[in-house]
Amino acid sequence: MKTTHLSGLIAAPFTPMNADGTLNLAAIPAYYQMLKTNGVTGAFICGSTGEGVSMTQVEKKAVAEAWAICTRHDDDFKVMLFLGGTSLTDCKELALFAQKIGLYAISFTAPFYFKPASVEMLANACREVAAVVPEMPFYYYHIPVLTGVDFAMYDLLKAIDGNVPNFAGIKYTHEDFMDYQSCMSFQNEKYDMLWGRDENMLSALALGAKGAVGSTFNYAAPLYHQLIQSFEDNDLVKARALQMTSIEMIRLLGKYGGISTGKAYMKLIGHDCGTFRAPVRNMTSAQFEVFKQDVESLNFSLFCSKSIQHIHEANSNVSFTLDFNLQ
Repeated sequence: MKTTHLSGLIAAPFTPMNADGTLNLAAIPAYYQMLKTNGVTGAFICGSTGEGVSMTQVEKKAVAEAWAICTRHDDDFKVMLFLGGTSLTDCKELALFAQKIGLYAISFTAPFYFKPASVEMLANACREVAAVVPEMPFYYYHIPVLTGVDFAMYDLLKAIDGNVPNFAGIKYTHEDFMDYQSCMSFQNEKYDMLWGRDENMLSALALGAKGAVGSTFNYAAPLYHQLIQSFEDNDLVKARALQMTSIEMIRLLGKYGGISTGKAYMKLIGHDCGTFRAPVRNMTSAQFEVFKQDVESLNFSLFCSKSIQHIHEANSNVSFTLDFNLQ
C-alpha cells in the first residue's frame, strides 16, 4: 500500500455536547463546513480533544457516522477516527466500522493501563489492529504525556517496517525533535509524520513537516495558515511572531484549566460545543467572563477561525484574506 503524505491543517475536533452531556450530533455538519471554509483539510475525530476516551463504543460510532455522512462527497477532506488503545477487540470493531462508513483512516495509541513492555509488543498490537482493515491507512498516535508509553518512534518504525502493509505514519504529539527528525528521514521519508504540538509548529516546519493535527486549528486556523506561509516565504521574523501569538493563546489553556478551555474558545467563534465530560474540569461562568477579557488582549478576532455566517457577511463586502496585523 502506497503511503500518502498529508499536508496542511488537520483539526482535532471537539465533540459537540448538549447541556445534559449527551452528544449533539446535529452540530457536526456546520462544524465541518466551518473547518472547510477556514482551509482545514481534515479531521482527527474522537481523539484527546474529541473526548474519545470518555465516550462509549456506541457513541464513538455515532460521532464517526455523523462525520462520514457530511463529508461523504468531499474526497479532499480526510476524516481519521481514533480507535483508542486499552481494548484491542474494541479497536478492531471500531476499525471495521470506520471502513464500513467510508472514513479515510484510523489511528491507534499504546494501551495505557496494561502498558506494552517493549516496542516489539507495541508493534504487535498495531499489527493486530491494522490487519482487520488492510486497505485502510493506519496511523499510530504518539502522545506519551497521556499514555505514559514513551518508546522512541524511530524504534517503532524499525519494528513495523515491512510487517504492517497499511501502516501510513505517526501522529506525533511529543517534543523529541531528534526522534521526530529520525522518523521523518526513515527509509527515505517513507512514512507520513503528522505534527501534533501546535505551540512548536515552526520548529517542526524547519524539520520538514508538511501536515499537522491540532486542537487550536479549530478556532485559530488563519493564524497557522499565515505561519506556514511566512515560513515558506522565508520570512522567519514574521513566522516567529506568529508562533509566539500561538503560544500566548495556548498559555490561556493552562491558565483556565487545560483542554476544556478549547471549548470556551469555540464559543467565542460562534460554535458552542458544550462542556467536557467529567472528570475534566470546566471553567465557571465567572471565569469565562475573565477569560474573554484575556482573549481580547490577544486580538483574537484578528486571527480566529471565522464562522460560516461571518464569512458570508464578509464576502458580501470584501474578499476574505488570511493576512492580519500582529500588533
